[in-house]
Amino acid sequence: MTEKLTRREFVKQSATGASAFAAGFSLIDRPSKSTPPNVIFILADDLGWGDLSCYGRPDYKTPNIDRLAQQGIRFTNAYASSALCTPSRCGFLTGRYPVRLSVGLEEPLHADNDRVGLDPNHPTIASLLKRNGYSTALIGKWHLGFRSEWGPNAHGFDYFFGALAGADDYFLHKTGLGQPDLYENLTPVERQGYLTELFTERAVKFVTEHRNNPFYLSLHYTAPHWPWQGPRGGESVQFSKTLPEPVSMGAGGSLKIYAEMMHSLDAGVGRVMHALDIQGLTQNTLVFFTSDNGGERFSYLWPLSGSKGNLGEGGIRVPAIVRWPRVIPAGRTTSQVAINMDWTATILAATSTAPDPGYPLDGRNLLPVLKGSEGAQDRTLFWRVGDEDAVRMGNWKYRRVGNRTFLFDLLADEREQANFREQRPEIFRKLKAEFEKWEQQMLPRKKERAG
Repeated sequence: MTEKLTRREFVKQSATGASAFAAGFSLIDRPSKSTPPNVIFILADDLGWGDLSCYGRPDYKTPNIDRLAQQGIRFTNAYASSALCTPSRCGFLTGRYPVRLSVGLEEPLHADNDRVGLDPNHPTIASLLKRNGYSTALIGKWHLGFRSEWGPNAHGFDYFFGALAGADDYFLHKTGLGQPDLYENLTPVERQGYLTELFTERAVKFVTEHRNNPFYLSLHYTAPHWPWQGPRGGESVQFSKTLPEPVSMGAGGSLKIYAEMMHSLDAGVGRVMHALDIQGLTQNTLVFFTSDNGGERFSYLWPLSGSKGNLGEGGIRVPAIVRWPRVIPAGRTTSQVAINMDWTATILAATSTAPDPGYPLDGRNLLPVLKGSEGAQDRTLFWRVGDEDAVRMGNWKYRRVGNRTFLFDLLADEREQANFREQRPEIFRKLKAEFEKWEQQMLPRKKERAG
């Protein structure tokens, strides 16, 4: 029966971009416990809390990403370190609160900003792993600086293929200013194809070429970020021919197009996981899947309120899935509160890579939770975006929006509708004081720096 048929089905599924790793793990996938793990960190762009079918999306399915959750652990209280992409990416890459760095104050970094970028002297997850003998690559979106000294290759990535800006036409590969934005290392390149699929192809190629040595791959898709363009085509972004101004962000699109974008993203994840299986690397590869911040116009965020750009739960809570078959028991869900800087600390711990003592991590190693040797622990986390502040301590959340202040009980009220500020003044004062103490360790807000 069957071995022959199963292999044919695998090839057929892979070629069509469908679920390609459903048939299980290779028989040769038996690494010794001393083998350093490979790491793949998959970052979606503006993917909302409920935009995967395993998180409740009702109108389309994401079978490949759902399967990752079935084979690993799914987080229900995972957060980005910011509600916007540049600071959030800064938080993950450095493992530190983004407002410790100048580039982390950009909300976000605009395509015409050549004055600031990620400090080339600051260690990153890639530079630390490279020092520890890993081959490193970033495929996809960077958005942390446009000059070469701020780019991925200057921050520990041996190889880069992708976009430097925050939002590119999926077919023209141009920014909202009409500027070409596809690079291979430091060289501008022209390629035909849909960005999500181009990034998937390069990721599969990287995995295949580095199967014999430990690797770290950051696969940072631009999907499902605006512009709303599915792989089957549609209108490209209309750039201004007379004024150097960006096109209107967030215009156009539909739920149908969003679903098409998500199908392409999900199929891409399936192809990359299938590449691991073919190379016998699945059991010893630590895989993360998450989003850089909360969702936008077409995201499914229920029951959360807020969205990308603000500190409501919908702006900062994100899906997060971790799989490492050799180490992490499958089929689990955890309520552990986590933030994307924790993934940095966890990757370093899993790869026996030492952090730089001159730049202490703000994230926490969550390997004990992933392995099941520890239960969920309370956390205290902080955010600062625009004219908003937020603290989560246990189930309580303090939030300031301009002159308005709130205290929410997230265990009872994830929608953040009931303000407990007057009923629980002692908790309100405690969280407010904790934020003020934390903020003294961070850089001032941009308007304060300029003023």
